[in-house]
Amino acid sequence: MSKRISIDPITRLEGHGKIQIFLDDDGSVGDAYFQIPELRGFERFCEGRPIEELPRLTQRICGVCPEAHHMASAKAADATFQVDPPPTAKKLRELLYSAFFVADHATHFYILAAPDFVVGPKADPAQRNILGVIGAVGVEMGKQIIKMRADAYEVLAILGGKAVHPACALPGGQSKGLSEEERQRVEAISRQSVEFAKVSLQVFSNVVLGNKDYLDLVTGDVYRHETYYMGLVDDNNNVNFYDGKLRVVDPTGNEFAKFEAAQYLDHVQEHVEPWTYLKFPYLKNVGWQGLVDGVGSGIFRVAPLARLNAADGMATPLAQQEYERMYETLGGKPVHATLAMHWARLIEMLYAAERMVELATDPEITSDNIRTIPTQTPTEGVGVVEAPRGTLFHHYWADENGLANKVNLIVGTCNNYGAICLSVKKAAQSLIRPGQPADEGLLNMVEMAFRAYDPCFGCATHALPGQMPLLIEICEADGKLVQRLSRGVE
Repeated sequence: MSKRISIDPITRLEGHGKIQIFLDDDGSVGDAYFQIPELRGFERFCEGRPIEELPRLTQRICGVCPEAHHMASAKAADATFQVDPPPTAKKLRELLYSAFFVADHATHFYILAAPDFVVGPKADPAQRNILGVIGAVGVEMGKQIIKMRADAYEVLAILGGKAVHPACALPGGQSKGLSEEERQRVEAISRQSVEFAKVSLQVFSNVVLGNKDYLDLVTGDVYRHETYYMGLVDDNNNVNFYDGKLRVVDPTGNEFAKFEAAQYLDHVQEHVEPWTYLKFPYLKNVGWQGLVDGVGSGIFRVAPLARLNAADGMATPLAQQEYERMYETLGGKPVHATLAMHWARLIEMLYAAERMVELATDPEITSDNIRTIPTQTPTEGVGVVEAPRGTLFHHYWADENGLANKVNLIVGTCNNYGAICLSVKKAAQSLIRPGQPADEGLLNMVEMAFRAYDPCFGCATHALPGQMPLLIEICEADGKLVQRLSRGVE
């Protein structure tokens, strides 16, 4: 008789989820499911709303990354109204977005991920948290973490009007400019952020790279998958969070596709399974082959490691040095080690901090030319940014009055869902052995497989089509299937 192990709820993530592990008769793992039981209906909520309201509405999907939805929505609104914001408006948006990346990546590394490495993957759960991390790295470092996050949110408040749920982006630009006094404060925080990112990379180097067991865990097979990778790149194929073209590389690192945001439906399609509320995006030109990896599978990955794999480099000097160091250490591009997401995340934090300095010292950043008023009849538009958790799509269809009659959102976590399921199953099959108890420490190592992606399921479970997928199986007392009824299930 098969047995089931449930990890419910899973921990240290945004949103809710559970892992169901099914054991064969001999005690080995036969299968594992990463299920998302929550539902949020933002696509349906947006219908009938004025397009210009959506940058304020859609960010309420999540209090962790509202800036990502605000920016993707603003870009989609720009496209819907066929208006191009002035250069200063774009730079203000990117400045805010870079500060957000610094804060968000620091939050994930120190609060959600670091307990597994700094404290230990099998440590006492009572110690495996941010307090345990501070106890290990020292109170002074803990103070730096708290101060850096507070400073980054000060920048968000200056530029966005509020530290959480900004209210600055409008179709065609920004609602507020930057004064010289504010610019000086933002520059000072930006330079401090660079130093903090450098220290964080040193912590990673000392704690993870300096520990052979941890390095073996990162580079070993337990958390390894060969997939396609997607990310935004600039004109030089360098990583960019706010703008650029979408680039996809195959599992060998060769460019598979490169396209504008508005062309995403030519390349990305979604698959539905009956056991979860989350959809499975896949590469349309490869096809859905199920939850398998490899060049023949359409599953792709997004988020920090995917962005670095999809790009040719970083656009700032210190981040580029760390980029080169990571690939040299891990054996070249592309890196398929899921746990290397944490290293890539810190490299991105350094890039975001350096980019903050560049933008805060740009002579154009205090210009008062911050909006182009829309004059065209709204139609349809797509906005794409790189959220900390991966590529984020906002697609709006408007009527002639500027009201949304259809909305499509594909978030980073949703793009990663197929890969997350693969990672959880492989970790479970590799770590849970017949005859060995699956203790809490071992199950935490299974959770590490999804935690590397920094998933946000409040963002990802957004669809409300009106009829949920439904599967009913009617069986006799002996288990024989009599009838199967389904709705919305392939």
